[in-house]
Amino acid sequence: MPPVSMALCRKLNQSWPAAALVAAAVMLSACQNKSANLTGGGDLTTASVSQPAGTPSFKKTEELGQAWEKDKANAKIGFAYAENLGRLGQMPAAARVLRGVADGNPGNAAIQAEAGKKLLGAGSAADAIVVLDRATQLNPSDWQSLSALGSAYDQKAQHAEARERYKAALAINPGAVGVRNNLAMSYALQGQLPESEKMLRELMNGDGASNSKVRQNLALVVGLQGRFDEARSIASKDLPPDEVDANLAYLQQMLSQPNTWAQLQQD
Repeated sequence: MPPVSMALCRKLNQSWPAAALVAAAVMLSACQNKSANLTGGGDLTTASVSQPAGTPSFKKTEELGQAWEKDKANAKIGFAYAENLGRLGQMPAAARVLRGVADGNPGNAAIQAEAGKKLLGAGSAADAIVVLDRATQLNPSDWQSLSALGSAYDQKAQHAEARERYKAALAINPGAVGVRNNLAMSYALQGQLPESEKMLRELMNGDGASNSKVRQNLALVVGLQGRFDEARSIASKDLPPDEVDANLAYLQQMLSQPNTWAQLQQD
């Protein structure tokens, strides 16, 4: 089977609910569900300015923007402004604000970490790399930022760099389920499906046994290798039968088309 392409991941994102072939998103990353960003902590989530939380207010956003223009080092205002911009769908503007917040607080590790993860959630992987690298230099023990940095590198298809950061994060926190999952899916992104499957199975046999997102990633990796019945059995533990059937039908259709891989590479 040809290597898994980033284009395939983007297409699978439309139908495979918990696949995090990272991005996220972006994912970061990989073929990931909007609510399944695997970039950092043990809860397999990352901060994002892309998820709406109520009706966005143009007036409030304008007020926050005016306040931030007067004090661009104010992280509280800057993050709130970026959040509102994201809720209004202004993701490039939100990313610029987040980068501005980070640049305005170059010596604050916590602000660098938060801004970097929000940049990653906003789909700005290049800026996230700069900011998260700064965060990890300021605080080398911050394994969550190391994992988020790895996810950003995966989004840029720099998989060797990504795995270096995941392994550094695991050296600090060996039991981090999210980081181990990210590492496994980084291999999948580069087409190393058997290696990815092995790592995911090890995770499922240990600390990740109860994690539905990890299980769905395993189902995806198994399905990408053409073992659809096995993938259905794995996915059925968390998803209703109609969703499982729809996901597998889509995946099987994609993989059965002779020109699929060439077309995806062109895309």
